[in-house]
Amino acid sequence: MSERRIIPAAETRVETRAGNSRFIATLGPAFSVEEAKAFISRVKTGFADATHNVPAYIIGHGQTTIAHCHDDGEPSGTAGRPMLAVLQGSGLGDVVAVVTRYFGGTKLGTGGLVRAYGDAVREGLEALPRAEKVATVTVMAEISYPLLERARLLVSSHGGVILEEQFAAEITLMIRFRSEEFPAFAAALREASHGVAEAIVMETNEATIMPL
Repeated sequence: MSERRIIPAAETRVETRAGNSRFIATLGPAFSVEEAKAFISRVKTGFADATHNVPAYIIGHGQTTIAHCHDDGEPSGTAGRPMLAVLQGSGLGDVVAVVTRYFGGTKLGTGGLVRAYGDAVREGLEALPRAEKVATVTVMAEISYPLLERARLLVSSHGGVILEEQFAAEITLMIRFRSEEFPAFAAALREASHGVAEAIVMETNEATIMPL
């Protein structure tokens, strides 16, 4: 079984406070450095009057990741690095975060800044919905009318999703499966139809987004 590739399912924003300063964490998905930079730019534009907009991102999963962070004017190592450390500990990939700070008049010191930026990302991760990037196959199967309910049950029991049903002389099903689930379904369909019905792979996708 390959390593699970968990990603953000949607953009999320959470506000925290530390020493009278407001910290606003915005997190979301990014599948390339260009997408991460566009996300960061959009957040910075939205909070152009903020004291700091500190970015961090991880593109990819496992051993093949691009990680980046920046302190955006905070003392070196007190903002971007703790944010990135929290992201790296989350198990997520293809994730970008920007923590916006509105200075409240009280200096937090080095340790206080590290905690505040790290905690802002932790709070954001608590609220963040997850999805999984999985390898899938889309298949077509022609079946007889008496076999329809049995075929629907087989699709469901193998974690598939029926994308389309076309009714003519026979019924044509378009179905999506996780790649590792498909062989068992194909065998079960052959058995249920006494070797008549075959599921034919029409498309493979190494990175289908499936909400968790």
